[in-house]
Amino acid sequence: MMRPDPNISDTRPVIRQLDEAAINRIAAGEVVERPASAVKELVENALDAGAMRIEITIAEGGKGLIRVKDDGCGIDEDALPLALSRHATSKIDGSDLLNIHTFGFRGEALPSLGAVGRLRITSRVAGAAAAEIAVSGGRIEPVRPAALTTGTVVELRDLFYATPARLKFLRTDRAEGQAVTDIVKRLAMAEPYVGFTLRDATGGGEGRVVFRADPESGDMFDALHGRLASILGREFAENSLRIDAEREGLHMTGYAALPTYSRGAAVAQFLFVNGRPVRDKLLTGALRAAYMDVLSRDRHPAAALFIDCDPTLVDVNVHPAKSEVRFRDPATARGLIVSGLRHALAEAGHRASSTVAGATLGAMRAEPIGPAATGARVYQMDRPSAVARAMSYQGQAPASDWTDQSSPAPQSTPQTFEGFADQPSARYEPEVVEDRAPEAPRLESFPLGAARAQVHENYIVAQTDRGMVLVDQHAAHERLVYEKLKAQMADHGVAAQALLIPEIIELSAGDCARLEDFAEDLRALGLTIEPFGGSAVAVRETPAILGKVDAKALVLDILDELAEAGDSATLKARIDAILSRVACHGSIRSGRRMRVEEMNALLREMEATPLSGQCNHGRPTYVELKLTDIERLFGRT
Repeated sequence: MMRPDPNISDTRPVIRQLDEAAINRIAAGEVVERPASAVKELVENALDAGAMRIEITIAEGGKGLIRVKDDGCGIDEDALPLALSRHATSKIDGSDLLNIHTFGFRGEALPSLGAVGRLRITSRVAGAAAAEIAVSGGRIEPVRPAALTTGTVVELRDLFYATPARLKFLRTDRAEGQAVTDIVKRLAMAEPYVGFTLRDATGGGEGRVVFRADPESGDMFDALHGRLASILGREFAENSLRIDAEREGLHMTGYAALPTYSRGAAVAQFLFVNGRPVRDKLLTGALRAAYMDVLSRDRHPAAALFIDCDPTLVDVNVHPAKSEVRFRDPATARGLIVSGLRHALAEAGHRASSTVAGATLGAMRAEPIGPAATGARVYQMDRPSAVARAMSYQGQAPASDWTDQSSPAPQSTPQTFEGFADQPSARYEPEVVEDRAPEAPRLESFPLGAARAQVHENYIVAQTDRGMVLVDQHAAHERLVYEKLKAQMADHGVAAQALLIPEIIELSAGDCARLEDFAEDLRALGLTIEPFGGSAVAVRETPAILGKVDAKALVLDILDELAEAGDSATLKARIDAILSRVACHGSIRSGRRMRVEEMNALLREMEATPLSGQCNHGRPTYVELKLTDIERLFGRT
């Protein structure tokens, strides 16, 4: 039965011009999604104004109050009404939308906030009086004199009161407050020389300080390192690698964590383009690909990376919230991240994160007994001096020859244990130092020390000048063999096996074009694909190391990755997985007893091999305990 189309009526639809208030409310739906979006826009305006200290105050998760105070250049009294007009901005002149050097440029934030909330702006420029302007639900009030020392104060109350339906889609005050904190932390990472303070004034008063980051000093890397330590924690700062790489006009700096300092989710990945925090699939995919060889699939890397380039090489006018960017050459950006991070990880050598030792100490710590169990403090003796230790060692040594009754005793005798008092021994004589050839370096002076024992035929115990090292011999040797296999494959290429009957795969025209663009890259990995007419391709060769492979499934997986990330690492990942499996079977097995020479040779090879601090699955290959850590286990500190 035919039903009438509800979109067809006897009367023609009339085209109307929406009023300014409706336009601003519609724009607010794109620019201001939640209180955190409003905080982002206001803080970015403060940064564009040259502020060095920014104070943010929120109440009820930002729904009741958002106040941003800065010490920037301020806004002229005559320009305050214009600042509340749509598409009015001081950031650009409109002639070039690609050459953008500021956070904001669209001129939509302030009028959008004024359309859905109660907005008040108080500002003062140097050498002039302060003034303020207010707007509620799109109705602008006249400019009035105000009192302010310097900078600008923007106060937003009752967010979305003019559009109450939006309030139903907001989360709890706690969740919205956490989103605000995350936004402020990201902006604080981008500007380490600027001080940030975030307060929660729910309940009245000045509120409690939720987040504080004082301005950093020093060069760019030192300032960033200090800011990351205050935001992400000292553990990240201690276990991160300095990143500084450049390629074809793109410069990447920042810090990336060691593979053994990984997370269970992608919650510690912060990416910035020209100082702007972004969430970009291309960049996050490249970060994942850089760690692909050293992390298992269920672990995620931690990093804070900054890509700087000429503004004309990247388009930030993709989304109203400016959280997405588009590079002119995406492959260059992705290659910079992958190569830069892999180079830094390789230079780290055998280094593993300090958190591994912390977890080991936590597992080895004994249950408190005696006074410690009741909370009473156990007092330890102070660390003995060097003289006291020497006398103690002398006292524990066998007695000297002067204890023999046939020899006269010296005037002063060292302290000895009673058990050694009657034991004869050789008379002490000073050692004569002769000219000798320079000795080889002590094994204890090497980073992984000298092998002292093998425990349970699987773990090597080594002694260093600073403490001890416990090595998983199978995991360590597995990594060494894997790196050798990869180096051999890089030198000689990936062997390909020709299919007796080429496999024909029907695809769409777009998928065929994508494969043709990456045909040479796939051929270098042993996969040869040729056009077969129409929208079909022929797979003529596959990597020999994969053995029997489902060519169609492999090609479809590659296409899915190309469509999502613009590049594909599926084939290389499969080859690396095979090499990893070969390395696992070809390495020292658990339960094999090793000689001291073999153990020391393994330690020296680990020190010379990149990425030997973790196995092929991202687990640590060794644990290092400082002497102070060991003493802490026994309560000697």
